Amino acid sequence: MNETMQAASSNCKLLVGTSGYSYAEWIEAGFYPPGTPAGKMLAHYVRSFPITELNFTWYQMPKAQSIDRMRQSAGPDFLFAAKLTRTMTHEVEAGKWRDQASAYRDGIAPLIQAGQLVAVLIQLPPSFDRSKENRLHLAALLDGLKGLPLAIEFRNAAWAVDRVFHELADRHVTLVSVDAPALPGLFPPLPVVTNTDFFYIRFHGRNAAGWRSGNMQKQFDYDYKDTELKDWVDQRIIPMAENAKTGLIFFNNHVRAQAPRNAEVMIRLLTDAGLMTAKP
Repeated sequence: MNETMQAASSNCKLLVGTSGYSYAEWIEAGFYPPGTPAGKMLAHYVRSFPITELNFTWYQMPKAQSIDRMRQSAGPDFLFAAKLTRTMTHEVEAGKWRDQASAYRDGIAPLIQAGQLVAVLIQLPPSFDRSKENRLHLAALLDGLKGLPLAIEFRNAAWAVDRVFHELADRHVTLVSVDAPALPGLFPPLPVVTNTDFFYIRFHGRNAAGWRSGNMQKQFDYDYKDTELKDWVDQRIIPMAENAKTGLIFFNNHVRAQAPRNAEVMIRLLTDAGLMTAKP
């Protein structure tokens, strides 16, 4: 499929993919051919999508040599968003995160040098409220990562205020728009564009019981209806595309390969809406 995404009316380039691509269950679900080893999944993935969001960089610090091998296997036209490592967002140790930020830059350097890095995702936990301590840490973290294409995903609704949006805009940092269950305290799905370079959307699914369970396999187990995705196109993506040069759209509902199926539907809907044209 691998569409070229160009918004006809707004000149916004739209890129649709999934959050991660290396899932053994995607073989059983039919997205990957039977017997596909993990090392060959990216080669199959790039036939369907032009971009992916790297999950493993959240669990472990990226290493330049490994990142470069992955980049080369994907090809020069393929693009990446990469999660910031959890030791700077979830398991922060005072006095250590600055060195980790430097190591992270070194690790993703091959993507930067090749022009294949479109965003660094700073994913913050629900417990990260808008306390003074957290505000100071986030400001310092943004300073420490300055120069990278940054996007922030809040999961605590306390950050959903205009003052935060204005600060992100001043810093040229993208606010991540999220689709998730409508649970008290979770960050709401807002079509706010704080960076004209790119907007960023993540579809987590709407499995409220799964989110309450704390089980990640249940949390992201959700299959979007076409009508739910069309509502996003009509109510949020179209106006967001009018205010940014690029739009990044990722599906994180990875269970049973629901993410790539839903991503393909989104591409079709965007094409039908005139926001995307098929590659000749």
